[in-house]
Amino acid sequence: MTARTRTISTTDTTGTATRTDTADTASTADGTDTADTAPRGDAPALVVVAHGSRDPRALGTVRALLDRIRTLRPALPVHLGHIELNEPLLPDTLTALGTGEAVLVPLLLSRGHHVKRDIPETAAVSRARTRVAAPLGPHPLLVDALHARLTEAGWPAHAGPDHAVVLASAGSRDPESSADTARTAAALSARLGVPVLPAYASAATPTVPEAVRALTDRGHRRVAVASCFTAPGRFATQCATAAPWIASEPLGTHPSMAHLLLHRYDRARGIGSASNAGEGVRGASPCASTAWARPATTRAALARQPHPAPA
Repeated sequence: MTARTRTISTTDTTGTATRTDTADTASTADGTDTADTAPRGDAPALVVVAHGSRDPRALGTVRALLDRIRTLRPALPVHLGHIELNEPLLPDTLTALGTGEAVLVPLLLSRGHHVKRDIPETAAVSRARTRVAAPLGPHPLLVDALHARLTEAGWPAHAGPDHAVVLASAGSRDPESSADTARTAAALSARLGVPVLPAYASAATPTVPEAVRALTDRGHRRVAVASCFTAPGRFATQCATAAPWIASEPLGTHPSMAHLLLHRYDRARGIGSASNAGEGVRGASPCASTAWARPATTRAALARQPHPAPA
């Protein structure tokens, strides 16, 4: 990702300059402008929807990521809601918004039950007027963050034929989740120029140890584990311990994550470049549309399917 500064001046009805703001913008490796400058006015709130974790480090990491978003776009109301395990829970966050407008951006890296069912159904029974954005992956900005974390862990600038990567993620029973993770792995492989195998902490195969063995059996002696997790937790720790060489840290507060959340927010509103509109959007959510969802008048039965919960 490359960053630059854009200066924006506003004027009142007499033509007198009233404010000058500086805001970061970002371009992905393929040149996509994430345009981290929202139109001033009554912009809908951004609600970042995190999973929740029993690991206390996770909540601190997510809150720090939201602070980074507020720095990038100071005029934008930014809120946090959790699916489970941590407060505030998403229903409470939406209740506090009343009948206001909000874009819900999942802090999740692929499609799956939470993105396709839990989040839109929770939004539908709230009074708020909502849109649900696509999950964060696949996207070039996600690959930027993964690459940067690997570099921090010791990945070389020029990898050799004995290098390879296992892309470790949480896992889901939803085949579309695995498909999204596979696309992210393919994009990271193209970036690094080495094989990248997706692997999972639960609910899907192969596991991280199985993927490591598959790569070592092919002759790769330098196998790294790329942590495709948004924050520290049991799954991230479990996958890192399986690394025979280096393991990257979770994506956390990397700048590309903040830019990506804002990009998904803007795309859900129909703002910004459409060059990546198809990435990770197909089947993302029944509420991911250009129309605001009407508040539901009755509470639907939320038939939840079993799913793994991070620690």
